Amino acid sequence: MGASKKAIERASKFAARYRIDKPGKFRLKEWDADDTMDLGKEAKGRAAELLQAGVDHLAALQEKLYAQDRWGVLLVFQAMDAAGKDGTIKHVMSGINPQGCQVHSFKSPSAEELDHDFLWRTNCRLPERGRIGIFNRSYYEEVLVVRVHPEFLERQKLPPKLVTKKVWDERYEDINAYERYLARNGFVIRKFFLNVSKEEQKKRFLERLENPAKNWKFSLADAQERGFWTDYMAAYDEMIRATSTPHAPWYVVPANNKWFTRLVVAAAVIDALEELDLAFPKVDEDKRGELAAARKALTAGK
Repeated sequence: MGASKKAIERASKFAARYRIDKPGKFRLKEWDADDTMDLGKEAKGRAAELLQAGVDHLAALQEKLYAQDRWGVLLVFQAMDAAGKDGTIKHVMSGINPQGCQVHSFKSPSAEELDHDFLWRTNCRLPERGRIGIFNRSYYEEVLVVRVHPEFLERQKLPPKLVTKKVWDERYEDINAYERYLARNGFVIRKFFLNVSKEEQKKRFLERLENPAKNWKFSLADAQERGFWTDYMAAYDEMIRATSTPHAPWYVVPANNKWFTRLVVAAAVIDALEELDLAFPKVDEDKRGELAAARKALTAGK
């Protein structure tokens, strides 16, 4: 376990490399989707072992989080299609007790959701204290897909005078205020943009077409969105620059190599939980009396 713990500590250090702490200087084009920090084939070969160590450590932290019942954790995943969100969530959270973790995927809004403000549907799915909530896509779709496709904004029935050229800046402002509110109420927020290249996305789409076991994953609509790639990159670039804050930072995670993506995300989540100084609750005198009585009864064979 000692060697594994050291490996996780090293992983935690390199996770910091992908955290956007100076958003004003952020430019997405400067971030390499192929980056693996030159870890090489040896690290790739040990990726499963390293990830398992991380999963085990994360499970131990989550147990304390659940028992302490004071903090809630929100993990937000955003990416272009085929970047590996589902697989990353599956592998990184594989050791978590299902009672303490909830995953919500947000698709196109329903008629009911469109009759509310843009934060309503995700606000209804926030994790409880003691739990980890995962958003597979989120309220950030409102400054991504809605921005790339302005016709979606029309469907939100906003009064025309409120839809100005400042609407995206206003949404960034609202999101930042919302995340500050959550942080002040004991919710830890970590946000991950899985940065896949256009070439790697094409490769993964073709694999879905050619592999019968993956045909179900392919969507013509997803492929058609490739035509808006430049627009999406510009939207992600501005979004990250406007909304990465100390209490709700973005991690721009290289996603061309799935094994590396999962290690970075696991390390970042572990870092977030380690900062909370989690511990199992201490029992009071009355509770200790109950435990002593129970022990006495059990040892007496009753």
